[in-house]
Amino acid sequence: MSADFPELAGSDVAIPPEVFLLPARSDATLQQQIQQVVAEAIVSGRCAPGEKMPSTRRLAEHLGVSRITVTLSYTELVANEYLVSRDRSGYYVADTAPTRPIFADPARRDQGGVDWQRKLPRPTPLREDILRPPNWNDYKYPFIYGQSDPDLFDHGNWRNCAMRAVGRRDFDTLAQDHYQNDDPMLVEFILRQILPRRGISANPDEILITLGAQNALWMIAQVLLTEGQRAILENPCYPGLRKILDHMRCIETPVDVDAGGLPPDMIPPDTDVVFTTPSHHAPTNVTMPLPRRLEMLERALQDDFLIVEDDYEFEMSFLNPPSPALKSLDHAGSVIYLGSFSKSIFPGLRLGYVVGAPPLIQEMRRLRDVVMRHPPSHIQRTTAYFLSLGHYDSQLSRMARVYGKRRAIMEECINEFGLTPAGKAMHGGSSLWMKAPPGVDTTQLALELRKSSVLIEPGNAFFARRNPDKSHYRIAYSSINANLIRDGMGLLAEAIRDAERKA
Repeated sequence: MSADFPELAGSDVAIPPEVFLLPARSDATLQQQIQQVVAEAIVSGRCAPGEKMPSTRRLAEHLGVSRITVTLSYTELVANEYLVSRDRSGYYVADTAPTRPIFADPARRDQGGVDWQRKLPRPTPLREDILRPPNWNDYKYPFIYGQSDPDLFDHGNWRNCAMRAVGRRDFDTLAQDHYQNDDPMLVEFILRQILPRRGISANPDEILITLGAQNALWMIAQVLLTEGQRAILENPCYPGLRKILDHMRCIETPVDVDAGGLPPDMIPPDTDVVFTTPSHHAPTNVTMPLPRRLEMLERALQDDFLIVEDDYEFEMSFLNPPSPALKSLDHAGSVIYLGSFSKSIFPGLRLGYVVGAPPLIQEMRRLRDVVMRHPPSHIQRTTAYFLSLGHYDSQLSRMARVYGKRRAIMEECINEFGLTPAGKAMHGGSSLWMKAPPGVDTTQLALELRKSSVLIEPGNAFFARRNPDKSHYRIAYSSINANLIRDGMGLLAEAIRDAERKA
């Protein structure tokens, strides 16, 4: 500030309030926004130590907020040592205020000329973009999978659980490094309440908390697969799994799914690990029937391979009760079971769990200890309170009602506009797997729809590279309001007709 207003340096003239502008868009409260813009001005050097701040009245008038809001912001900035308060004089930038750290000149840092392509012998495969832009929530019709609707979440009770988790009673425990251990309260709830709903009985030494399903799949691949071993994955399948297996450099064998999911008779006898989503296949939503499940378990014993069951979205079974997990039928320990709270609580939570034989869980726990010790304790404890106090089940009921309504509207639109489903969900979920007419490239279709503020997911990323598919796409209803579905589906149908005429 003293560079812009040299007459203020060393004087008692206040910084002009016009220096401070609130962002055009922000999810923060007004008080937090004021704190942020003032702190940034101080850290950047635009407001120098010793300079007088605008009075609370003048800054409030300039920003169009109440004076008490500015006063509370200033008080918080004083507590954080950005400002000091002087009796009958006002607020000043503190002499001890934080400053921006000085970093080395990047040009000078890079003079070593390191050949990073040579230094990185195993580059991580690029994630295939499923046309889900980071600003997806700016689109009016986001028919994309894996995102949540904030209006459905129980913010108040989650906040209460978080405050309880970091309260005095629990803080001493949470502040410790627990090395390889998980939160016992969370583990107990999963064992006693969640797994029995899937027909699974387990002991504490058979469960590991993970940072979501992706983290669980990565750890499983790390401990079970090496170069030259064979992994079976469904085709189509979850793209993130393929990326993990690419990095392992194992033998990837895609097996085409049909109306009953993964056919056991198509699994080669020299298989080491099978990855499957039997209750709710990703992305087609089909369910593996009981005879096929029993055949899968028999093949696992016969050919000595392991099965990794990703039981995603079982909580979203609002059409019919969920079928029992494959793990519930397993009496030999061949099935490794994955669960996650990403869809049932919110995606950013990044919390899940693995259920398996004690030797496997012990090895995964050791691997996790090397990488990150354990998931953050306060996140585990907050989730444990949210589950155990009944908020989780209330949220599931609320989501089931809303998702059921949205799905019904979407299915009406599919019939009305002549769109074609490609997979049938028996239990529910949060998406529909669709097929475009011959000649329509859904990747190009998705790009064209973005111009109309419509987001869909083209299906090519789900298929094996040896047989790329351009005719399928996925539409989801977890993050779009029910009253927007019809208009969005109308735009989708219109775009498909236009693409079909041009094909």
